[in-house]
Amino acid sequence: MGTWSIWHWLVVLLIVLLVFGTKKLRNIGADLGGAVRGFKDGMKQSGDDKHSESGPSAQLSGRTIEGEIKDKAKT
Repeated sequence: MGTWSIWHWLVVLLIVLLVFGTKKLRNIGADLGGAVRGFKDGMKQSGDDKHSESGPSAQLSGRTIEGEIKDKAKT
């Protein structure tokens, strides 16, 4: 942990507990856990959507089409 010993971290934890209180920290932890759970569910749904769309019709042919864009002349 670098130059910080375990005693430094315990003092920091004690100060955080005194400032915020256990109830507020518990609520923050629950909110953070819910956010992480929602993110994981969203990633699973995104992965499921990719697998369902990856059929033969969704695959690219691998060709590159080059072109030139010309401005329209205003007359």
